[in-house]
Amino acid sequence: MPPATMLTAASLHAGYPGEEVLTGVDLSISAGDAPLGLLGPSGAGKTTLIQVLSGELRPSSGQVTLDGRSVHKLRGKDRKSFRAAVRFVSQYAMTISDPRETADSRLQLAAKEARKGGRTHAVSPAEMLSGVGLGEHFLTRRMMTLSGGEKQRVALATALATRPEILVLDEPLTAVDPGMRGEISTALRGLIEQLGIGVLIASHDTELLQRMCPQVAFLGGGRILARGTLPEVLAHTEHDEIRDLAESAPQAVQRFF
Repeated sequence: MPPATMLTAASLHAGYPGEEVLTGVDLSISAGDAPLGLLGPSGAGKTTLIQVLSGELRPSSGQVTLDGRSVHKLRGKDRKSFRAAVRFVSQYAMTISDPRETADSRLQLAAKEARKGGRTHAVSPAEMLSGVGLGEHFLTRRMMTLSGGEKQRVALATALATRPEILVLDEPLTAVDPGMRGEISTALRGLIEQLGIGVLIASHDTELLQRMCPQVAFLGGGRILARGTLPEVLAHTEHDEIRDLAESAPQAVQRFF
């Protein structure tokens, strides 16, 4: 059996003119592994890290590799293969250009893309929607008629339907009603395990990360300050950023101890 696809950040430094945001990040995500959470306060650099992982932003030093190959040096077919193997979904991922488009047509197109890439799977469009908490009747709904939370979940189901090796999610359920996130996260984790996809979830939502991610990495001050289960990470109150999070959301944090 070939080794699992691995996306790795090593000694990563990155930022913008006059502002260094990441100051030495080491992180890896492998296909088939349990989801890894990325937690941190606003401005910690979670979005910057995702931009570097995707190749959208070039690091000032260190590197991002996919199976040992530098992501920022990939061109042509190799770059296209990378984008098929590693999918990135932001909270603003859904764009709709055809008013006639339905959830089913979008998912069917994603499944066709997966087959072309040799990443076939037996999960139907209805099962994909179920995995993000949407019923089968949503298949025939036009995308233009869906709410923000429903569109967000269809975008997530579409990314899963392409069956990437690795999926990177930036605040995947922000538009979903908080009361529904628990049920959705449980179904979503089951679907991810079924497909064997490695996942990195960047989120402020500690309950989402607790439900979906056996391991969490805390990003603060441009680097990974702690890693472990969520309770283990939140116990590192010697770090100001972690202590501030615990103090700002005490009721949520107390559930994990």
